[in-house]
Amino acid sequence: MRLAENRTRATAAAHDVASLHLWRAALGLRAWWIVVRSGLSGQRMIRMFCAMLRPALVLAVAVVAVAPAQADEAAARAALSAPGTLVVMMRHARAPGGGDPAGFALGDCATQRNLDAAGRAQAAAIGAALVAEGFAPDRVLTSRWCRCRDTADLLALRAPEAFAPLDSFFGNRARGPVQTDALRAMLAKMSEGEKIILVTHQVNITALTGVFPASGEAAVFRPGPDGTPQMIGTILIQH
Repeated sequence: MRLAENRTRATAAAHDVASLHLWRAALGLRAWWIVVRSGLSGQRMIRMFCAMLRPALVLAVAVVAVAPAQADEAAARAALSAPGTLVVMMRHARAPGGGDPAGFALGDCATQRNLDAAGRAQAAAIGAALVAEGFAPDRVLTSRWCRCRDTADLLALRAPEAFAPLDSFFGNRARGPVQTDALRAMLAKMSEGEKIILVTHQVNITALTGVFPASGEAAVFRPGPDGTPQMIGTILIQH
């Protein structure tokens, strides 16, 4: 199995993009200097240069702030068997495509985007890897979408329970804050030492944690008193 290769590549790509923006900003500084020497308005060029520099600074700060939380797989793996309350919030395994087809019906898997053979194998591999790491959840909660329910079943950790706040709101973003608040409220009520795994969707994970997960990737965190995640890291297990 290959662990976290997608995240490593994504982080490297983000750094490359930041470097590109900084390089472009440097060119802007050179242009500003040339124009100032030519006698044109320096103030105007300063405003232009600041506008060019701003995206680079914003992106660079975002990379530095987000990449460590997403990339710290070693800490996340160590937390799986350590004492203390813990949440593993994972995106369903590989299900090719995006969103759901027209005619989607919650109770009919034939109308939904589902796991393919690779996704089913990935889900089973994730479950086996979590067991090998010593993770024994007290509860497995899942979105009611078929690709999440199937992932939860194939993890083979314990019988999953459907939990509506984990349902996708990809097609109805207005539901996002309501569902995220409900999820945070549930996390705030976790018992001391309780460990749970949540099987859900990219939009749900990103809304709660800020992590943009690959298929099968999990954000590992401890819930704060109000249910806000205290991030440890992420884990990606590829079949």
